[in-house]
Amino acid sequence: MKQKLVVIGAGMASGRVLEQLTETAPDAFDITLFNGESRGNYNRIMLSSVLSGDKTYEDIVTHDAAWYAARGITCRFGEHVTRIDREAKVVVGQGGEVAYDHLLIATGSAPFVIPVPGRELPGVVTYRDLDDTEAMIDAAGRGGSAVVIGGGLLGLEAAAGLAGRGMAVTVVHLMGHLMERQLDEAAGYLLRRDLEARGITVRTQASTKAILGEDRAEAVLLENGDLLPADLVVMAVGIRPETRLATDAGLQVARGIEVDVQMVTSDPAILAVGECVEFSGQLFGLVAPLYDQAKVAAQTLLGRPDAFVLRDTATKLKVTGCDLFSAGDFAAGPGREDIVYRDPARGIYKRLVIEGDRLVGAVMYGDTADGAWFFGLIKDGTEIDAMRDTLIFGPGFQGGSAADPLSAVAALPPEAEICGCNGVCKGTIVQAIEGGAQDLGGLRAVTKASASCGTCTGLVEQLLQVTLGEGYSAPAARPVCTCTELTHEDVRRLIKAKALKSQPAVWQELGWTTPNGCHVCRPAVNFYLLADWPLEYLDDPQSRFVNERKHANIQKDGTFSVVPRMWGGITNPVELRAIADAAEKYGAQTVKVTGGQRIDLLGIKGEDLPGIWSDLNRAGLVSGHAYSKGLRTVKTCVGTDHCRFGTQDSTGLGIKLEQTLWGSWTPHKVKLAVSGCPRNCAEATCKDVGIICVDSGYQIGVAGAAGMDLKETERLADVATEQEAMDLTVAFIQLYRENARYLDRPYKWVAKVGLDWVKARVVDDPAERRRLIEAFELSQSIYRKDPWAEHADRGRAYAPLADLTREAAE
Repeated sequence: MKQKLVVIGAGMASGRVLEQLTETAPDAFDITLFNGESRGNYNRIMLSSVLSGDKTYEDIVTHDAAWYAARGITCRFGEHVTRIDREAKVVVGQGGEVAYDHLLIATGSAPFVIPVPGRELPGVVTYRDLDDTEAMIDAAGRGGSAVVIGGGLLGLEAAAGLAGRGMAVTVVHLMGHLMERQLDEAAGYLLRRDLEARGITVRTQASTKAILGEDRAEAVLLENGDLLPADLVVMAVGIRPETRLATDAGLQVARGIEVDVQMVTSDPAILAVGECVEFSGQLFGLVAPLYDQAKVAAQTLLGRPDAFVLRDTATKLKVTGCDLFSAGDFAAGPGREDIVYRDPARGIYKRLVIEGDRLVGAVMYGDTADGAWFFGLIKDGTEIDAMRDTLIFGPGFQGGSAADPLSAVAALPPEAEICGCNGVCKGTIVQAIEGGAQDLGGLRAVTKASASCGTCTGLVEQLLQVTLGEGYSAPAARPVCTCTELTHEDVRRLIKAKALKSQPAVWQELGWTTPNGCHVCRPAVNFYLLADWPLEYLDDPQSRFVNERKHANIQKDGTFSVVPRMWGGITNPVELRAIADAAEKYGAQTVKVTGGQRIDLLGIKGEDLPGIWSDLNRAGLVSGHAYSKGLRTVKTCVGTDHCRFGTQDSTGLGIKLEQTLWGSWTPHKVKLAVSGCPRNCAEATCKDVGIICVDSGYQIGVAGAAGMDLKETERLADVATEQEAMDLTVAFIQLYRENARYLDRPYKWVAKVGLDWVKARVVDDPAERRRLIEAFELSQSIYRKDPWAEHADRGRAYAPLADLTREAAE
């Protein structure tokens, strides 16, 4: 007969136990799973990606309803366990009792809430689960200011996600530098610098005195008397093991539920795993030891010998795009010495702590590729005297010179840990590859490597490449959507090769499973057809996002943002009077100067859009396309017109570029800048195309970024004349239009195809450059129209506000 197993808590640790049990002995247990949340196991490590908008909840689900059903697991989700009756061997839930032969407690941890006045006000949240994440997303949708209390990993991820959603964020941290448990002071400084560059305010050595507000949180009062405005307060100061059920049941509990090496509590019928556990005086917060516990617990339930062993752990984290790594003991002390490498320009810092002839600690920021190798040296106690001179440069430099890019992973010993979350070493991965796991998905299925936080994915792919050699195939691109198995690249290629010139032709000839596509694929296919067949294909407005259909940015309250174009940031009194009159006449809630040197009228009602467009048109103002996948702005400085440092007419060139490129549809938004001298007042070095004027002419850079990712432009070419700068810019934009996948910014596209490939066509091949320019001019002759004038002339009516809000949601 099956034994009755009751599990309390559907988190990552208990989920791994269930995987082990149902894969190894599918008929051994009748399993009932309780969870206070109204859902099953999901990857909590990825909640920050949900908060930032990079992933949805569906993307991070580990076990869905079908998974539980296929294994016969009875799920009681959204139901709290109120009591454990050890004598009767019964678990009491809100919906009734369940008997057990074995009980597994995996209640995890509870967030620590600092005991300050105001902590119970609405608007004060913690950050532990999906409900917390959704509460923060909802708050961010209303805008305003957020204060995050706690400068550890969770706090910083919360801060980055909220800032990315438009909130003004301040991080309040009690200690002297951020993430002090993982980073030394120098690395903490670099992290703070990068966060502040992303617009996040950081207050260290700051203590919270109270949270103020009437009906909800309004401000945070610090001990020094400073008052921080706060529409949202996030408590991220730490966690405590959730032990209340175990304590009430009379189990042995210290800081956590005490377990032995088999993960058994003081009651032989009850096991515990996860953050609620205490073993040998230690608590656990990283996923790697939790998965070790899960493996042992599963073996114990199956009556097989195994034992949980404390092991060294390394922390490799990615906070808001910043790579961090720490391992071992990096505190200063007698008899210890440091080897330090700094590259301020690239934001790279590495510090190795040596005691005797052993490496005992490592901290790295900005470049963590060699982290696994350093961690192996620490764990194994390897003598490092022979490699001391080149140690800081990693395994690829041992022997005095740099090797090929894959040398670091090739030099790792078999026991080197690759996936810290799941405790998977290089040897295990290589064995799985040699056993038939020939791609990333196969390796994840066999070894779990890279299946949790994902930070080791690149290293695992390098191992595939090293092990398979010429037999290695790069990971396949993802399909456009669920309507097709074709990738974006496949669709672009087939539209050209098969001369497909309409959406129905694409659906039919390429075997779309949905008759008319979906909201994901229609905008992409619409752009590909428009870019490839400008003469034959007519743009389909219904295949565009709501902002592009309405030619204005819809705001959170259903009103719109209207942005007239100002060529190169230049305007005049007539235009300014027209903008002021329109703002007054149509009740603009806010008049904002944008970062692209234009004026934004916010809060315009949908029914007033034709009127305001008509009034602005009469003053000669056209659409600034602030809503489009196309050219947004060309930012300029005053150049030789007024500046004593100017070397060329940057304003004139910027205006010519904007007048040439405006109205062009592109895979994503495109921003340009022209600076009149190397002082770079127009910030040209972080744009999609940026031109720096110098005495000898023009330096053209491409593929910069200054959003969620920060990236300096790469030099495309240096030219002597303004016309050459114009030609290369237009050719680059057209090459991007013809080849990039939809919603890839230029920097992502260039990273895929390589700058050399771009140069070969735009710079080195005059005939191809001329073809690109002519193709762009042809497209502009058909599609460059002012949508405001077109719609104002037609007097097209706009849908009611409720319909616009619905469309925006869709």
